[in-house]
This record gives sequence, structure tokens and C-alpha cells, in this order.
Amino acid sequence: MTIFLILAPFGSFALLMLVTSAPVALFVSAAICLAVIAFDLSRGRQIKMLGAGSVLLFGALGAYIIWVDPGLSSSAIKLTVDAGVLAISLASIALRFPFTLQYAREMVDAETAVLPGFIKANYIISWAWAGAFAAMVAANVLMIYSPGLPLWAGIAIAFAARNTAAYFTKWYPEYRKAKYGPLPGTKALSGI
Repeated sequence: MTIFLILAPFGSFALLMLVTSAPVALFVSAAICLAVIAFDLSRGRQIKMLGAGSVLLFGALGAYIIWVDPGLSSSAIKLTVDAGVLAISLASIALRFPFTLQYAREMVDAETAVLPGFIKANYIISWAWAGAFAAMVAANVLMIYSPGLPLWAGIAIAFAARNTAAYFTKWYPEYRKAKYGPLPGTKALSGI
């Protein structure tokens, strides 16, 4: 369920961009991010940097479109959202706190959460997601500079990138367990 909550605002954004105006899609997606944050807080969890960053990204871009550039193309909007999420993921790694770590720590005890292997696994998983976000950015750039490509090509690239990262997130902890043995007290290496 965690991965569904993480991806819900982005899936909603992609769907709403097909059927409504960009500001509506952006502000509804920001509201969904806020709802996920409220859900986490109601369960005693912390605010996640990906969720908080996404609220700011969707809200700021929506405000920019309303007040500064109402004619911004949907391709540019999608590119900005994907580039923003990529920036959030890379910033989390650069700040030495990979964004997946916040989710994963909620799945393990305090002793496990500080183990080097656990932290390393989350760096690797965060890099996998950053790679997926980079592929989505590349798909958007491809769609902008090759307008003859069918819409489904960009959607297929984004879908494959996201699903590959989601699969890797589930697979990699199991791989580490098989290779190195389970970390003491763990249910899973990553909670995403």
C-alpha cells in the first residue's frame, strides 16, 4: 500500500492532464500529496521529503501557470514535474539522506535502521528511482523534440521506468537477504 500512496499523486496528475486543465491537474495532485501526508501523520509517521517536495512542486507550478504563463504547454508541464521529482530524489542523495530511507525506517526496528547495509540498500534503491525519474525526463524531452512520435511512446517509457523501479524496490531487499542473510530485526530492507 505504501507504494500506491507514494505514486497516487503522480498517477492522478498524469490522468488529469489528459482530461482537464493543467492548473486543476496540478492543484488536485498537490491536494492528494497533502492527503497522503495527513494519512502518514495520523498514523504517527513523519512527513516525507518526497511528499512535501511534491506538494511544493505541484503547487508552485500551478500558481506559475495561473499567474505568469497560462500558455505553458502540457509537454513542458510534464517535463517540469518529472525534472522536479528527479531533483528531489537527487537532492536527498546529495544531502546524504536518500528519500527511500524515510519509508524503509518505518518498516524496521531502530537498531536495524542504522546498520550500514540497510542504509546502503536505500542509497541503491534511491538511485534506481532517480534513474527511473531521469528516464521519464528523457521521455518528455523526446516527446517535445520529436512531436511526430505517438503519445503512447512517452507513456510507455514512463510506465516501464516506474514499474522497473517499483519492481527493483521489491526485488533488491530480497536479493540482499539471499546474498548476505537477513539483517537482525528486519521485516524488509525497504518499505517503499
